[in-house]
Amino acid sequence: MASFRQEDVELYYEMGDELGSGQFAIVRRCREKSTGAEYAAKFIKKRRLSSSRRGVSREEIEREVNILREIQHSNIITLHDVFENKTDVILILELVSGGELFDFLAEKESLTEEEATQFLKQILDGVHYLHSKHIAHFDLKPENIMLLDKDVPSPRIKLIDFGIAHQIKAGNEFKNIFGTPEFVAPEIVNYEPLGLEADMWSIGVITYILLSGASPFLGESKQETLTNISAVNYDFDEDYFSNTSELAKDFIRRLLVKDPKKRMTIQDSLEHPWIKVIKRRNVRQEDSGRKTERRRLKTTRLKEYTIKSHSSMPPNNTYVNFERFSQVLEQIGAAEEGLRELSRGRRSCRDDVAALLSIYEEKEAWYREERDSVEGDLRQVRQALQGAQARRRQNQEEARTALLSANALKRRLGRLENRYEALAEQVASEVRWVEELVRSLDSEKNTPGTGMC
Repeated sequence: MASFRQEDVELYYEMGDELGSGQFAIVRRCREKSTGAEYAAKFIKKRRLSSSRRGVSREEIEREVNILREIQHSNIITLHDVFENKTDVILILELVSGGELFDFLAEKESLTEEEATQFLKQILDGVHYLHSKHIAHFDLKPENIMLLDKDVPSPRIKLIDFGIAHQIKAGNEFKNIFGTPEFVAPEIVNYEPLGLEADMWSIGVITYILLSGASPFLGESKQETLTNISAVNYDFDEDYFSNTSELAKDFIRRLLVKDPKKRMTIQDSLEHPWIKVIKRRNVRQEDSGRKTERRRLKTTRLKEYTIKSHSSMPPNNTYVNFERFSQVLEQIGAAEEGLRELSRGRRSCRDDVAALLSIYEEKEAWYREERDSVEGDLRQVRQALQGAQARRRQNQEEARTALLSANALKRRLGRLENRYEALAEQVASEVRWVEELVRSLDSEKNTPGTGMC
């Protein structure tokens, strides 16, 4: 069992503004009081009851912490400390403040394949490190690919959120249904054994979106998306890939393979020519002077993709140009700020309700246990009472039987006494007769002239 510090986290860290939130976690900026260094504090709500669905189980939190403690790489977020209180486990993590990679790239007017592969190479380096330790992330997606700081010449990629990461152990078959539908591999959709290969599929989807601004398998519904993934139903639409090199397409094709065993490994990906060759010859001929320039990828569609992925609004295809789109973006930004404020209030209310429900469930479980205990005691008392009543009736019956027997014996004794008295009188009479007979004989014997000759 992983050990967490049981002290109050606010004794050591000063908490700041909220950076983000999930279903059972809130991330806040914090400052270490002893050093002044800034970190991100991830508050993970613990599951109070094993039967409850509210919160994260202790086992899942420990798995995430154990994985974070094991990894140390420049392209992966690092864990600084872990605290625990009655309701939460608090992870003190490296502060990654540069925002999402896709948001950063969407701000550019255009993007060369070389620039794209420089960022992709960092993603691959981070995943290569994980896979070398047999750790699968299982949730690689744009939201989990961040920049440590975007205001530097060469921003550094950071892979974050290891909430569903697992260490793949040889000989142990592992299956699960999790992840984000748009990025999960076919083996997850089909509930087949999972391994490191699932991350490589996600990298293929991320690369496709990075180069085109379109999602290869995204459908109108979750079910349609999963169906497309299972059938590997995608293509390289010319409208999206007209400026994309064949090497880039080959890289994606070798990742979006249904059979995990035939999919490129992380080592294969790093050795692929599109990644390995730093200076590419993705050029085009212009006029007879053979003037060349690098292939440039328009980021307009990537901008559209990022705003759709951050908004609950349905896709809007009415934008004629980016200027009009930018105006709508500003309006959406203002609306999102209002929604965030409303969401914060909603989360606070939801947390209060969840806490009350948790208390109610605990009390209900305690009352149920006490009721069952009292009912068991009452059943035992009732059974004992019924047994006592049965024994009392039996004793009463035996007493009546004994009384009747005593009366019968009394009557019989009376009769025997009467018979005894009669017999005694008879014997006494017989004795008197014998006595008289003896006296008569004696008198005759003693009379003179009589006697034996």
